[in-house]
Amino acid sequence: MSERVIRGRGGGLIALGAADVLWAGLTAGSAVPTPSAVFTCSPVDARAGYVLLGQRVVAMVEASGGSWGVVEFEVRRAAVELSAVEVDHRDLVRVGPFGGAPKQGHLEGTLLRWRERIAWELGGPDRTARGEGGRLSHLAGIDWRRILVERTRERTVRTWWLPRAVVRLLDAAEHAETQWLHATRTRQGNIAPTEHPAHVGQGRPADGRQTASSDCPTVPLRPYNGELQGHVYSVLSRKPGISRKVAGWACAVCRTAPAAVLDHCHEHGYVRAPVCQSCNTQERPDHLYSNDIRVAGHYTRLFDSHAADWLRHWHRCPGCRARTTLPLPHLAAWTAYVACRSQRPTHRDTRGSRGRKPCGALRVSWRGSHNAPGRCLLTVAVDFCPSGEHRVLAQVPYREAAKQFGIWLAETAPAVAAAAGPDRLDGLPTRFRPVIADTSSEGQALF
Repeated sequence: MSERVIRGRGGGLIALGAADVLWAGLTAGSAVPTPSAVFTCSPVDARAGYVLLGQRVVAMVEASGGSWGVVEFEVRRAAVELSAVEVDHRDLVRVGPFGGAPKQGHLEGTLLRWRERIAWELGGPDRTARGEGGRLSHLAGIDWRRILVERTRERTVRTWWLPRAVVRLLDAAEHAETQWLHATRTRQGNIAPTEHPAHVGQGRPADGRQTASSDCPTVPLRPYNGELQGHVYSVLSRKPGISRKVAGWACAVCRTAPAAVLDHCHEHGYVRAPVCQSCNTQERPDHLYSNDIRVAGHYTRLFDSHAADWLRHWHRCPGCRARTTLPLPHLAAWTAYVACRSQRPTHRDTRGSRGRKPCGALRVSWRGSHNAPGRCLLTVAVDFCPSGEHRVLAQVPYREAAKQFGIWLAETAPAVAAAAGPDRLDGLPTRFRPVIADTSSEGQALF
């Protein structure tokens, strides 16, 4: 490599083109493949003021004449960290698809929700060329397409997989970008809540309120009073005119916005209630993998500030109500957020306050299924903790988690708890889902 490229100019700054050459040369022998252009290829935007290299945020600096550059030392440090990552190409993690691909406008300019970006680039329209001049976009300086593994399940469904080490690296990059954006907004004095990029364009104006339905803007919304109780979603969703009927109700959770979708329990198959897009998105677990979720900030509303409303909504499912539990992803999130709250490490708030704040990012995974509760185990961990990444806080058996949830439910929402339990079967349909045999120890199980 040319010496004049390696040496920085202007206080250690190098131009973006020179930084591309430097990055490619330093990471040439890395186990994690990198593209040739990370500073000048999508999703980099100089107006954003940064670029992600591995799990490090490198700030961009505007030099004289309006050109942009980066500090050479920061590029070198990020390259050393990335080159130290060891990759086992046999240890793969499924990264998609888990749902419909989002729109391009939701994802441009950031790495946030990198799984959705992969889903969009592989499954969206015009997916063969990304970025300027047809160059493929990268993720945190990683050429993810060179290590992506595609598999076909049942000869029809495609799934995408990446090495576990790379998945963890991208998770760390997403976390670093989130912290960077939060710190930038704080410095700019922007105290107004900012919409997550994944929520932009979903029918919510800047003030956070939901607009009225465009189909029938003058018709007043009627409150939902359990008219769909006990219906099976797979049957009801196929009935003609059900979408127009749903749009006539107010959301059963917030009770202000027009309903847009039929929320249903994915474990028992029953319809809960019609809800608006905002509430439906808020309830959706933040899956890292198919059996691994991040316990994000929106769980404060689900299990704290508006817990009674959400518990009432979840127990509209006859199966969950009779078993006094929640669907497995929600129960896992509750276990991490509520039951293991006292075990989460804290540290001093570095922004000047005297208090302490929870450390790292909370994550919960599970082994097994709710269909065999005796063999299902929930694992609560903290990622990005200075005392040790992926630190395990607790391992809770499914039955123990369900028992603790029942106690908490009685304290938090007595009316909901009073209607729950195996002796409260008057609201169940005459033909409900069969009992699942638990062959681990106790034969026929309630769950």
